[in-house]
Amino acid sequence: MGDNDIEEQDTLRVQSDEEGDNRGNIKSRGRRVEKFQKNVSRWMLPEELRETYLERANCCPPPIFIILVSLAELGVFIYYAVWKPQKQWVTLGIGIWESPLTYMPEQREEAWRFLSYMFVHAGVEHILGNLIMQLFLGIPLELVHKGFEVGMVYMAGVLAGSLASSIFDPYSALVGASGGVYALMGGYFMNAVVNFREMMPLLGAFRILVIVLIVGTDVGFAIYRRFITHEAGMKVSFVAHIAGGVAGMTIGYVFFTNYSKELLKDPRFWLCIVGYIAFFFFAVIFNIFLSPAPA
Repeated sequence: MGDNDIEEQDTLRVQSDEEGDNRGNIKSRGRRVEKFQKNVSRWMLPEELRETYLERANCCPPPIFIILVSLAELGVFIYYAVWKPQKQWVTLGIGIWESPLTYMPEQREEAWRFLSYMFVHAGVEHILGNLIMQLFLGIPLELVHKGFEVGMVYMAGVLAGSLASSIFDPYSALVGASGGVYALMGGYFMNAVVNFREMMPLLGAFRILVIVLIVGTDVGFAIYRRFITHEAGMKVSFVAHIAGGVAGMTIGYVFFTNYSKELLKDPRFWLCIVGYIAFFFFAVIFNIFLSPAPA
């Protein structure tokens, strides 16, 4: 009997130690998650909204939109790199220009191309730049604002990019997700500017400077490749970058600054929506009746 009692006590002690370790691991994970959420709130929200975010912060649903879009873009890139084998992956060749996803001015009657071009990228440098930026910025934005808001801003930038390109650069093809990426950057940029004092001035200045440097460098190279270099092959429009940024600075700004507020009661929301719809219908009419691009 004495031996059995000792064995039972040892078993209970082991179980108690295991339960204590489990509770300790759960608490440790909880502290790490809380620290991560605090860091996200500092980067994405002004001080007055951080407490509200932390009270209801969770990862349900996870940032699934940005992750799925990124995987789709990577999958399409790998498909064309393998299907049309390249001597190098810096620049993909004729495969992407024959793709049913690429926006081509002479095939603009295939309306899906105004959105599907976001999945096609011209080379490894092109896709890596877009993926890094949209994951680095999109995941924190989606943790705070959820997938619907981030998805709406991203897709608004993609569509604005192709429509603006069809109007202001009607003879150029279009590939890449830069319109969506620039929309995310534009919305975050405006949020950082408007809430400059509430989002830690030094940190806010750093964020604004980084975005300005990235945008200036990227657009500068795009303009250089478009107008200064005379490379053979299809010319790719850079207008989508600018139009995507403008979409982000309007629609994205409204979405990203209305945390815990009702968008439908915000007059800025309706102003941006009406303006975007007016631009959309003008672009459709232009492409049907006025575009100089070949039909």
